[in-house]
Amino acid sequence: MRVLASIPVLAAVASAQGSAWSQCGGIGWAGATSCVSGYTCTKLNDYYYQCIPGSTTYPTCPGLTTSTSSSSAAPVTTTLKTSTVPTSIRSTIFDSSPGAPSATAVPSNPNPTVLEPGWYWIRAVAAPNFHKYLQSGTSSAASSNQTALLEDHTTAGQFNIIDGQIVFNTKPSQLYLNVENPADKTQRKLKTWFSTTKNAYGTFKFQGDTLTWSVADIKRPNEAAWLVCTGQEVFINTGAYLYQTPAGCADQTIHSYSGSTADL
Repeated sequence: MRVLASIPVLAAVASAQGSAWSQCGGIGWAGATSCVSGYTCTKLNDYYYQCIPGSTTYPTCPGLTTSTSSSSAAPVTTTLKTSTVPTSIRSTIFDSSPGAPSATAVPSNPNPTVLEPGWYWIRAVAAPNFHKYLQSGTSSAASSNQTALLEDHTTAGQFNIIDGQIVFNTKPSQLYLNVENPADKTQRKLKTWFSTTKNAYGTFKFQGDTLTWSVADIKRPNEAAWLVCTGQEVFINTGAYLYQTPAGCADQTIHSYSGSTADL
């Protein structure tokens, strides 16, 4: 009878282990804090621990702060399209011909500089983009299809997640962070941009204070993995964090911040 009673316990322990390259700890993390056999829970920064190949036993990650946020999410219903990147965004990112719009210019700030009730700053907390803040690539808050950037605190935007959407607190109308829906589901980088149209691909949520994105038809090893690439442009990282990072990009996690001003 004792052997039978131990089976559910063992099953619970096994189910609590993080998979290869998944997050296993950090400030605000409420998920698994140990890794499957052959992987070690390794600290990358205070906000992020990851299951990395190694034989050392590391059953739990120290210094974790629990969160009341739930890591579960309702099933996501998506409508697949062959392309969801607007022409204006594609040309902004890739067209280097004379006179083409620049996605890398830091705008004069059209956004509130003091945090308004019900909103958050969103920023990176580790090098090479320490305290770079999420914002758009144009000074015109009214225009759609604005490149998403991590840039200087002086031009930071204010955001919240409402019904799975990242909503940008712009005036007079709000913008939404959109994600590219690739034809090739193994594509490593997914473009992001702000638009007056709601995002139709995937769901955003906060895990603690960590910003995550998930979608039903792409199995990501880490839903908190982002890339900041040339020109400070923000991409979804569909691969493992800090593994085979695309050229010209840096791995980042990004987090909400509720201080009254966007500090350095």
